Amino acid sequence: MSGPTIFAIVYSSVTIWTAVFSKILLGRRMNGWQWLNVVIVFVGLAITATDSGGAGSNILNGTCFIIVGSAMHGLTYVMSEAVMTVGGEEERLTVLQNNFVQASVAASLFLVWQLLYTLPHFNESIYEPMQVANTAVWYALLLLGGFGLSNVVHAITFFHTLKHFPGGATSAGVMKGLQAVFVFVLTNLLYCHRLGGNKMYFSTSKLISLLTVSGGVLGYGYSTTIQTTTTKIDDRKNNTDKGRQQHKNCNENTELLPAASR
Repeated sequence: MSGPTIFAIVYSSVTIWTAVFSKILLGRRMNGWQWLNVVIVFVGLAITATDSGGAGSNILNGTCFIIVGSAMHGLTYVMSEAVMTVGGEEERLTVLQNNFVQASVAASLFLVWQLLYTLPHFNESIYEPMQVANTAVWYALLLLGGFGLSNVVHAITFFHTLKHFPGGATSAGVMKGLQAVFVFVLTNLLYCHRLGGNKMYFSTSKLISLLTVSGGVLGYGYSTTIQTTTTKIDDRKNNTDKGRQQHKNCNENTELLPAASR
């Protein structure tokens, strides 16, 4: 509806939404360098819009849908992190538990769709296009199996990042940007001159996008490491100061005991 140009720009804002929701819902503190690199990732993704031509007819409605979808995508990142990190130990989900719950819900919804729509339209929607493309059944099953396996690996690593990686959902959102630009590279290697036309080519703007996003990701990772190290040092210093204060108070109380007895 909005066209590929606006879609590319607006949807790349998921990195910003993730950072904002992490700040609001999780109370995550981010320094200026981290925010700067989040914006760099957003700008790098938006650069790819220069390769897209033409806007859709209903631009306003389409743009609103994309904004809502991007915000919900970022919120999903943050909420997924929250159920694994917020609350007592017995209340938190493990990585595998979170993966299983969300996969079960998604699979159930897809199953309902397959039964209500796909199965009644199987011939015209699946079988006949397979015949036109000369795709064998065994090859289609192999592709679907590989796709399913890759999604399992992706989901486990994604939830592990949310739970254990410094920065949690915000880091995952930034890495999503890096994933997007690497898709450009693989698309060029696998589909260039084969299908999809010019949009499959690795253009100059995509190269600039790749370098910009990569720089933003590296910068974010470095600034996150510095912040994590600084936080740990401050925590150790505070714990040491508290220990010294408690020891001092204990000595003072000990010295007062004989005087009180007299």
